[in-house]
Amino acid sequence: MAPAFTLFETMSERELVARAQGGDVAAFETLYRTHNARIYALCLRMVANPTRAEDLTQEAFVRAWKKLGTFRGKSAFSTWLHRLAVNLVLGEIRARSRRQDEGVATDELWVVPDPRPARQLETGIDLERSIALLPTQARMVFVLHDVEGFRHAEISERMGIAVGTSKAHLHRARQILREALAS
Repeated sequence: MAPAFTLFETMSERELVARAQGGDVAAFETLYRTHNARIYALCLRMVANPTRAEDLTQEAFVRAWKKLGTFRGKSAFSTWLHRLAVNLVLGEIRARSRRQDEGVATDELWVVPDPRPARQLETGIDLERSIALLPTQARMVFVLHDVEGFRHAEISERMGIAVGTSKAHLHRARQILREALAS
């Protein structure tokens, strides 16, 4: 008899979601395997910390499992999951900011990226590393706008900043990236 996951891998995403909503853990595991790398890449770009990105990816899937009943299928599951992950990361950033405002040490929660300039790799420019070195707010806006395709109004709403501030952060991020990638 073939392993159960083979059956699930032949199902459409819609069928997998329906089964997972019915409590089928194996169907959700297939959804996890399908989307894990993309959600991790999103989290990594936003927080620039591999360990924290792994934690946030796992938390995104835990929340997805818990909130799966709220998914109505008006968009693709991947879109819903992506938005859930973005909201989770933004919530973490806001919580981190509040802890810092309250004077709580957060050094053990977030590792500061290496401040050295981006380097050339044998195969080309290390864009991911350059993005990771951007200041936090500029990196978040850059990733949301230029990588993920959010509009400034959406970014403004999700990050709790003015549209003009979002545009300023994007301009700053692009300027820093141009300088880093030119060297």
